[in-house]
Amino acid sequence: MSIEINNESGVEAPQEELVKLIRHILTAMHLHPQTEVSVILADIETMEKLHVEWMDEPGPTDVLSFPMDELRPGTAAEPTAPGLLGDIVLCPVVAQEQAVSAGHSMEEELLLLTTHGMLHLMGYDHREPEEKEEMFGIQRELLSSFLGREAPRETTQ
Repeated sequence: MSIEINNESGVEAPQEELVKLIRHILTAMHLHPQTEVSVILADIETMEKLHVEWMDEPGPTDVLSFPMDELRPGTAAEPTAPGLLGDIVLCPVVAQEQAVSAGHSMEEELLLLTTHGMLHLMGYDHREPEEKEEMFGIQRELLSSFLGREAPRETTQ
């Protein structure tokens, strides 16, 4: 697995934990061991520019996902082919604000957002109620199994 994390935010972030979480998710979702993922921790200004450019929505957001090879989860018997899963962009400043509102740590919020972003890279979405139920259920399962306890409450929409 090739997992690259670039912290361009100017904020301390738990990069080693993010790498461990991504490895956990890739394994749990049966993606090929040579799957590549990139994570950028961005400042407010960069995140706002990306949010406007790619989502046509004002203001910064917490997480954006940019899928590349359209890899989908595999199975234990048939993992996916190797490929470039894509890029996740996180904004630690927004994550910190959401963590305070939700009553947990910024690290937990970044882990939650990373899990959310990874699922988007694998084709999951939450536009429709059924999609949201499925995606957020998988998100809770993955994060709970990584943490070894109940996952923090979702703050992402």
